[in-house]
Amino acid sequence: MRQAIVEGRTVIGIELGSTRIKAVLIGEEHELLAVGSHSWENQFVDRLWTYSLESVWAGLQACYASLAADVRQRYGVELTTLGGLGVSAMMHGYLAFDAAGELLTPFRTWRNTNTGAAVERLSARFGHNIPHRWSIAHLYQAILDKEEHVGKIAHLTTLAGYVHWQLTGEQVLGVGDASGMFPIDVATGGYDAALIAAFDDLVVEQGLTCGLAGLLPTIRRAGDAAGILTDAGARLLDPSGALRAGIALCPPEGDAGTGMVATNSVAPRTGNVSAGTSIFAMVVLEHELSRIRHQLDLVTTPAGDLVAMVHCNNGASEIKAWVGLFVEFAAATGSELDTSTIFETLFRSALSGAADGGGLMAFNHLSGEPITGLDEGRPLFLRSPDSTFDLATFMRTHLYAALATLRIGMDVLQKDEGVRLDTMFAHGGLFTTKGVAQRFLAAALDTPVSVGATASEGGAWGIAILAAFLAHRETGQTLADYLNTRVFADADLETIEPDPADVAGFEAFMKRYVEALPVQQTAVVHT
Repeated sequence: MRQAIVEGRTVIGIELGSTRIKAVLIGEEHELLAVGSHSWENQFVDRLWTYSLESVWAGLQACYASLAADVRQRYGVELTTLGGLGVSAMMHGYLAFDAAGELLTPFRTWRNTNTGAAVERLSARFGHNIPHRWSIAHLYQAILDKEEHVGKIAHLTTLAGYVHWQLTGEQVLGVGDASGMFPIDVATGGYDAALIAAFDDLVVEQGLTCGLAGLLPTIRRAGDAAGILTDAGARLLDPSGALRAGIALCPPEGDAGTGMVATNSVAPRTGNVSAGTSIFAMVVLEHELSRIRHQLDLVTTPAGDLVAMVHCNNGASEIKAWVGLFVEFAAATGSELDTSTIFETLFRSALSGAADGGGLMAFNHLSGEPITGLDEGRPLFLRSPDSTFDLATFMRTHLYAALATLRIGMDVLQKDEGVRLDTMFAHGGLFTTKGVAQRFLAAALDTPVSVGATASEGGAWGIAILAAFLAHRETGQTLADYLNTRVFADADLETIEPDPADVAGFEAFMKRYVEALPVQQTAVVHT
């Protein structure tokens, strides 16, 4: 491995997630060689969720430095060159720049739900579901709100597209990430030309004449060349000066697409669930949906195939907050238990909790949740006087709550649209403790759920695989074939079948959850 690193035959993938920036170094067999990470948090400023660009670069540099240090410790060499590099980040949101490359307004992340008027008008005009978090919804809401910066926009992109642009000078975007900015025509692999024209007509009504096509990044598919690391880009990522320019980058992608790659779910009848700050499911479709479904986004794989996405703004953050209380209590008692041990202990306790939640109820809504009709969130924990109030049931209830909104959207896909799944893959931090969240997800979806050895590495490993695909693909080879024959041929997967008692218990919990939603809505109004 040492020689492969020295000779630049390894690949790095970097993903900017909601609470952590992560980098992985993989070898020629796609195996994990080293990791780096940096924790960060969004800020709620002027009633909008954001990250500053300063924190983006400080976080990336700290993450890369952490990876380089891990390489030195493990292999005794300096990281100076690579066979490929890829950048991924949270999808959607709004990053608008002027002709000089200056940011015009603070980055508006996927978490913002202030785009209701734009969503309603665009969805009606397009005949296509436009979710609150999509870039086009943010742009049109800014137009409706007559924000002064709109007339100065020269370029729109996502977080992954922005970082890639700064590293390479190329304003490009992977098709999967681009599909969260504006609808894609899967036949052409580009933005839907008819809907581009419809938007341009719409903004003329608002007194604007700018052409949308000129503002959006150029689309690239998996395996396409997307730029070379420049000298300035190398210094941005590694201020120490050790990393050399000239490294090929794959198209930047969103976390949804890299999650699909990381779980080998890019072919029809496959799907995956990614669970972190948000939780979402991606299911590759065999055909178009029968009609517009506001619970379902239509996006694409990194190769450009049609995908139904069930996206929930709220995932595991509320669980993390509760676990934080136990960590604080352990510290107060003088316990030497580390955070990872406490997480695992609490998660494993949930396995013996009451299958139906035992009369306990939780809502994990820290922010708005369009699937349940909430513009804002208020985390809640409730119980009836005769509830089963023990640690195991408490933890199972919170894990159920993290999956509940996803279940509502998946019901639309599986029951109303009749979409069939052979299996569901899962990845992300929620699945780090083996066999817990995986078991409950299998119950929630009544579908087998598989988790691989790289589940906790998630999208960082996925974007590294896309960078390796660019470097090593054979002429004409598809992404699905590369994954099946080169990456996952001997993959070690653990699959859990739905347990009938868990399935029945989750059904009972969901009935109470839906009935209790007005409590959550009332809390938003009165607190």
